[in-house]
Amino acid sequence: MASLSELPPMTPEAFRECALAIEREVGRVIVGQRELVRLTLVTLLAGGNALLEGVPGLGKTVLVNTLARVIDVTFRRIQFTPDLMPADITGTNVIVEDEAGRRTFRFEPGPIFANLVLADEINRATPKTQSALLEAMQERTVTVAGTIHPLPEPFFVLATQNPLEMEGTYPLPEAQLDRFFFKIDVPYPSEEELVEIALRTTGVESPAPRTVADGPTILAMQRLAREVPIASPVLAYAARLVRSTHPDAPHAPEAVRRYVRYGASPRGLQALVVAAKIVALLDGRYNVAFEDIRHVAKPALRHRLILGFEALAEGLEADRVLDELLESEELLPA
Repeated sequence: MASLSELPPMTPEAFRECALAIEREVGRVIVGQRELVRLTLVTLLAGGNALLEGVPGLGKTVLVNTLARVIDVTFRRIQFTPDLMPADITGTNVIVEDEAGRRTFRFEPGPIFANLVLADEINRATPKTQSALLEAMQERTVTVAGTIHPLPEPFFVLATQNPLEMEGTYPLPEAQLDRFFFKIDVPYPSEEELVEIALRTTGVESPAPRTVADGPTILAMQRLAREVPIASPVLAYAARLVRSTHPDAPHAPEAVRRYVRYGASPRGLQALVVAAKIVALLDGRYNVAFEDIRHVAKPALRHRLILGFEALAEGLEADRVLDELLESEELLPA
């Protein structure tokens, strides 16, 4: 198979062919979890960052490692622990001595300087260390001692997180959650999938995915995705959905008014629109439909809803609120 980086300027057909090839190769290692793989791929093609949440042992780290092998980019893994410091992520200035005996400072880059960064168990570290990723995730730069260092392109942070009720975890601050393009829930595998996982992982040989894309290809796909047109009524529907996540919005459903303290930011609308464009391309269409917006609403908005005390007391999750939002008759597209 020829390298996809040698293709002519990216076309919708080439975009879909490449994306399906990536999904196919990841599927050689990851059993089932098609929606998880699809949403992670959408995040990468949008140039965003993804937060994968699930109990330990569901293959979150394996998914990211496999994706790094399928896409020929530099990859670094950061294991977040309570004693991890911000400089362990961003890098720091070190004193070096030249041949003449003169001492100078030299910047030693940290593991954040890679195309694909796995922030493993991000909520095991303290908020101070978690905040080291804020600038990198938004501006694609790292500032150390007043000097701005650009990060390589493409750049993605794929973070894994254990549920907060587990011991030894720290909740991510709202400002950092908002910088994640998607929050993707990792479901527990079915009985049939458990059997297949055992067959693949307890034998002599393990499945090995092939490399089918590289950095320039991903950048070309990102550019094409943003060129997909979106009709005014579809864009207005997306904006109405995001606005209605706020309890003071005129069309906010009862669940939002009762359980939500703060709704989604404008980043939520940006995530909805870009993700819907990519979903349309993956479906072989060069236009965004209402259903594309609805398909990506939960991963784009669930982590951007700040629930109130009543919701927490009742054990209500953001997805329940979004279900009512998406089914509200006042918000349904005509």
